[in-house]
Amino acid sequence: MMTAQLALSHLLNGLQLGVLLFLLAAGLTLVFGIMSFVNLAHGSLYMLGAYFGAAAFANTDSFLLAIIAAVGGAGLVGLLLDRFALTKLYARDHLDQVLATFGLILFFNELIRIIWGPSSIFIQVPKALDSTIDIAGITYPSYRLAIIAVGLAVAFGLYVLIQKTRVGMLIRAGATNANMVAALGVNIKWLNTLVFALGAALAGLAGVMAGPIVSVQPGMGEPVLILTLVVIIIGGLGSIRGAFFAALIVGVVDTLGRAFMPTLMRSLMERNAADAAGPALASMLIYLFMAVVLAVKPQGLFPANVAATR
Repeated sequence: MMTAQLALSHLLNGLQLGVLLFLLAAGLTLVFGIMSFVNLAHGSLYMLGAYFGAAAFANTDSFLLAIIAAVGGAGLVGLLLDRFALTKLYARDHLDQVLATFGLILFFNELIRIIWGPSSIFIQVPKALDSTIDIAGITYPSYRLAIIAVGLAVAFGLYVLIQKTRVGMLIRAGATNANMVAALGVNIKWLNTLVFALGAALAGLAGVMAGPIVSVQPGMGEPVLILTLVVIIIGGLGSIRGAFFAALIVGVVDTLGRAFMPTLMRSLMERNAADAAGPALASMLIYLFMAVVLAVKPQGLFPANVAATR
């Protein structure tokens, strides 16, 4: 039977998943919104961040240095990819971009296997956060709360960057009319590189933050990439605000659905049928929600042109 404490625990787990999805979705939606570039390799940057962080933590025993290595390493890889591998693809159609970045997924997965091997590795929870906190009658891991706090802090920082700074003004203008921004003397190629590197750094941050709660392994970026694409479709392409709210919604719906849908189904049908139908329906919830959003608002909940003007 569902209790308030159990529901609160799963709600917090959903928020934690949501902020991780936001870290991934924020960069991906900016890249698509400004450059109209479909980057399927974004999940690979998440994976690289996790591995860079795991390697730094194993050698220094410092989670702070692991975060720096993950963010800096993934950001640098993103910058190099943009300047030397992907620039010529910006003018190509989306099919070419999909095929090229899918090739990068295969490349990075094999590169990880060559360097670190095929086995999973783990990042230990930092000692300072290896505890629990009492919240409304439940004990909840401090580290998961730290993930929520970091995600919210990054969301606020991105809001300030996008809405309150000159760089943010150029990013919003580039998302609306890149040719006009270039005509005004702005180096749009370096602006694109900055956005791509920022998105890669955020993906790396998500990877290292997820490291202590998931296994770090080759191919770990593909499943989370699917959820990330759902987030940016629901939120609206190019919209940071849309990515934030959609990520929280998807995280909570997915977590609560997987936790309680099987139990709910048992009250409606026989146990054997419920045990089969419950998990399947739970895994479909976010896609059903995405379909409803697209039917009602095809541009997403917060289209980029609306988000940029507020």
